[in-house]
Order: sequence, then structure tokens, then C-alpha cells
Amino acid sequence: MAPPSVDPRPLNADERAVLEHVLSADFVGAPQLRSQLDRTEVIAVWGPDSVSVDLQVAEPCERAALPKELVPVDAHVHDTSGAYVGEILVWTDQGATLAALEFAWVTDEMPTLLPAIVDGRLSRPA
Repeated sequence: MAPPSVDPRPLNADERAVLEHVLSADFVGAPQLRSQLDRTEVIAVWGPDSVSVDLQVAEPCERAALPKELVPVDAHVHDTSGAYVGEILVWTDQGATLAALEFAWVTDEMPTLLPAIVDGRLSRPA
């Protein structure tokens, strides 16, 4: 089932901060993906109250050349006590442009907020 589309909108501050954090890692294609942030819009949400979203990058843009669709960064999320609660996944469209921001959680309840960047790490608020 396709995610519900929304009127295209710019990234909000939390989405941008999380993407900037993940894309600050050094990997092939990272500079190109970072350069796309100002041209990226949210075009769908993954479900009611979901913080995971589909993205679209406006042309023209500099394309990355990743070998896979998933950005190769381990972006683990921990709660304030240090327990692992999930991870952030950044997906691309055939390795070229930003396509989705996913908060994959391992807790009983779906997160309703993206994690914050605390001391250089992704941290889920209590």
C-alpha cells in the first residue's frame, strides 16, 4: 500500500536536522545528497502520526552515485537511559536522490517525534 500523499512541503526543522546528521558521515555520494537538502520536499507520510516520510528532490540537482538505495550510515537511536530504541534509515531513488526518511523503531509504541541530536548522537526523548 502506498503511503498517503500530502501537499508537497519543505522539510521541517526536525527532518532537516536528522538528515543533516546522517548525511554528515563520510561516504561516497554524501556531498551530493547534502547538496539536495535545500531542494527536498516531503511528498507523503507513511501513516497516521508517522514521522517517516517520502521525499522528492526538485530538479536540477547534483546526483549521487551510491551502489545501493540505502544510505550506508548506522544511525542508531537511543533513549535517555542509553537503551537502543531504533535507527534512522535514509533511502535514495536508485542511489541518486533522497527518497525517504524512516524511523525504524524496536519499541512497543511507534515514535511520534524524530530523535534529537544530543552530544552528536540521535536520542529519543523520554
